[in-house]
Amino acid sequence: MTTSSITTGTTGGRWRATVTAWGAIEPWGDQPVLDWHIAADDRWHTPQREAAVRQRRVDGTAVVETRVRIPDGDAVQRIYSVPDHGGLTIIEVENASPLPIAVAFTHGRLLSPRPPGAPIEGISLPAGSVAFPVGHHATLTVALPHGPQAAGTLPAGLPPVAGVVRGWAATTDRAGRMLLPDPVVTERVVAERCELALVGPQHPDPDPVAFLLGVGQLVRMGDTAAPWVPDVAHALELAGKSATADWALAAAIDAAEHVLAAAGEQRACNDLAAFRRRVKPDLRLPAEAPAEPAHFLAWVERRMVQHCDGVAQLFPAGLPDGWAGSNFEVYSLPTGPAGSVSFAVRWHGARPAVLWEQVPGANATPATLTAPVLAPQWRTSELKGEALWPAPPAATGAGAPVAGAGAN
Repeated sequence: MTTSSITTGTTGGRWRATVTAWGAIEPWGDQPVLDWHIAADDRWHTPQREAAVRQRRVDGTAVVETRVRIPDGDAVQRIYSVPDHGGLTIIEVENASPLPIAVAFTHGRLLSPRPPGAPIEGISLPAGSVAFPVGHHATLTVALPHGPQAAGTLPAGLPPVAGVVRGWAATTDRAGRMLLPDPVVTERVVAERCELALVGPQHPDPDPVAFLLGVGQLVRMGDTAAPWVPDVAHALELAGKSATADWALAAAIDAAEHVLAAAGEQRACNDLAAFRRRVKPDLRLPAEAPAEPAHFLAWVERRMVQHCDGVAQLFPAGLPDGWAGSNFEVYSLPTGPAGSVSFAVRWHGARPAVLWEQVPGANATPATLTAPVLAPQWRTSELKGEALWPAPPAATGAGAPVAGAGAN
């Protein structure tokens, strides 16, 4: 799973679909594919075959926007899913041009504000296709039901696209919010978490480390921990036999500890501590961002905060290249099985001022915060405070996180 594949659906439902690079909806079950075509002033435009198609996730979320160039503007499609009325995937098509258009869909099992018309001549479409007129600077909204219901009238009061974006952002932010100098990284973090929430983690058998990292993210986003405990135990057993004792295994152990602690499995947490001491994973981070999504998320987070035995190191590999002089903020990254830290960096000339706040977790002591690369003399266990660090070295060696080719 990477961000090159975009999934739509709702976290509380079973229905899922893939949104293609041109804006078709491919349900995972036996429902037919819903493709779209645009009749503009010059000709029919088939997004799958058009050169001027641009697609993005809105703020990295599972809301997908696809733009197709038409005369004097764009046809702008937005796809997002809501749980209302048994689950619906909403398709908006905005006519961002000064001339009217028509939009054809390749089947008619849609909820719409008005009855559709027959497809316009000039293009060969599958039987059952329907078309709707869209005035200049107007927006058509239809919905694809997740259940077996037939075509009908679009219900009133559905959540607007902005509200769905905010909802996804709130879900992913529960695992830790990062407002970084590199917006591509920030958006890919949101995108990978949305995919995890909809698709789930890797299967533990081929990649137990990725499975543990993914489950850790899901529980931090609000999943109930207890149902994951048997699979976490199985994945830890596999990881102990096959995984390399590197930073990723260390991150996987941390993720498993969080899940077990959230499930109230204190005895398992004690066993996990012994497992950690036995494998002694290497905490050094690689210079390049991993491609696998759960590894990528762990790598980005551990570039900010890496914890072990009650000590949380900020920027253990140094400040990423190009970040000096840029203000940024990080919220609720783990400092242990239940604790977290938030901090902001503000610049006073060449020197970074760090403002932090810790949440130690119930019946736990605060972590000891350090910054061994950027401020070797700095060390604190205070719940909140601020400190002015020395000017960072010109280069800290590891480079900034890069989202990679799969990001949208």
